[in-house]
Amino acid sequence: MRPTLASFVDSLEGEAPPPLTAPLRALWLDAKGDWDGAHKCVDELSDPDAMWVHAYLHRKEGDQWNAGYWYRRAGRPPHRGPLDEEWRELVTALVGKDAG
Repeated sequence: MRPTLASFVDSLEGEAPPPLTAPLRALWLDAKGDWDGAHKCVDELSDPDAMWVHAYLHRKEGDQWNAGYWYRRAGRPPHRGPLDEEWRELVTALVGKDAG
């Protein structure tokens, strides 16, 4: 069963993430306050989704130069809105791709 935005958000109440792709696992860990764990999920990956999450994480960290690099690699324009808005956009885009 594929996750939805609502089921993904609901899963944040748990202690451990459900089975997820690496980019979604990174967003789950980020939402739980584990930036380092989130970064480790996507640090070595080179697919566009992982690079987009990587960009978001560096933007959240405050490293705009590094975030810009990863946005370019992901083929995405840098997000200019609030971080929580980008997080929700990422999850919404990625849950449809996650086969669980």
